[in-house]
Amino acid sequence: MTALEGMRVLDLSQYEAGTSCTMLLAWLGADVVKIEPPGSGDPGRAFGVDIERSGYFLNWNANKRSVAIDLRNDEGRDLLLKMLPGFDVFVENFGPGVVEKLGLEYDALCEIHPALIYASLKGFGSDGPYAGYKSFDMVAQAAAGAFSVTGMSDGPPLRPGTTTGDSGSGLHLALAITAAWVQKIREGVGQKVEVSMQEATTFFMRTNIGTGSDWGTRAASRAGSGLGPFMNLFPCKPFGSNDYVYLLALTPRMRDALRRVIGIEGDQDFGTEEVEAWTCKHDKFEAMRVLAEAGVPASSVNDTMDLFNDPHLRARGFVREVDHPVLGKVPLLGPPARLSASDVSLEPAPLLGQHTEEILLEELSMSKSEMDSLFANGTLGGQGST
Repeated sequence: MTALEGMRVLDLSQYEAGTSCTMLLAWLGADVVKIEPPGSGDPGRAFGVDIERSGYFLNWNANKRSVAIDLRNDEGRDLLLKMLPGFDVFVENFGPGVVEKLGLEYDALCEIHPALIYASLKGFGSDGPYAGYKSFDMVAQAAAGAFSVTGMSDGPPLRPGTTTGDSGSGLHLALAITAAWVQKIREGVGQKVEVSMQEATTFFMRTNIGTGSDWGTRAASRAGSGLGPFMNLFPCKPFGSNDYVYLLALTPRMRDALRRVIGIEGDQDFGTEEVEAWTCKHDKFEAMRVLAEAGVPASSVNDTMDLFNDPHLRARGFVREVDHPVLGKVPLLGPPARLSASDVSLEPAPLLGQHTEEILLEELSMSKSEMDSLFANGTLGGQGST
């Protein structure tokens, strides 16, 4: 068995915050059925050449099945409600007011399925002064303080490079859903689970808050790229935009190791210039290897292409190839968590509506003629439909 075998998820999420959550659940063995509108699908599919070739969508929707249902009409909504009792979890991250407009709010669904785990992810939560405000990743990061600590101390705040506002919120929601599912197994109760993107993103701010804000009495400063020779970013050959190594020598033993690597004798003081003179003789991968083997925590500054070619990630099986029905073999980054007793194979993201007939037959025992009628009037969309 896989870790979450038996958990069944109706996934109405879109873009990244919600889809990262449901992909994490699928990677752990949950059966995730993604509900998408016929024709266009999840808006994240638009981030690419066409709806079936979006690298963005492929990287946030692995191991799911797709059903294309138009929830804006009564027939489509009724189909979803009929499917609902067969699932443990309902996940949505629509903008404010959308689930209410669709008639899919928590109270309405709990009348049909009292033991349902209803998971909702919003930019600012469902109450409070900002509850009606829309949000995306960078809005959440700005609201959580992440911009304020990014950049050089004498420069403006900068947009962080990672999307922790989205995927970090999704990670929190996945953990909360799993906890609610354990409670449901133990006590037989469902519940509403809610994550605010602003609040979830502050989780990743706690070190800055704890070391730089003096319990909220002053603003933490911008982090910059480092502090002196023992915690900094250093250039390497051939001096391209990402040809740097980062090192962090926190302890006396690490600092002694750094001193030996760069050729400083005894207890002689040295600064960033001496470290830089040494790193500039090496490429970033060689600099990382020499430093790390000497006991100095260090890494090359990997760009996104470096990740797919990283010998360590490949040796561990983190970079994998999957067979996609349109694109052929494509490389994907696998799950970061490994469970020795729960092995889930990595599957590509589904085509739009790829599993519509399969799921409706499984869940509702619908006849082909019934489905054909709903395909004809646009309530349903099928495999690869555009």
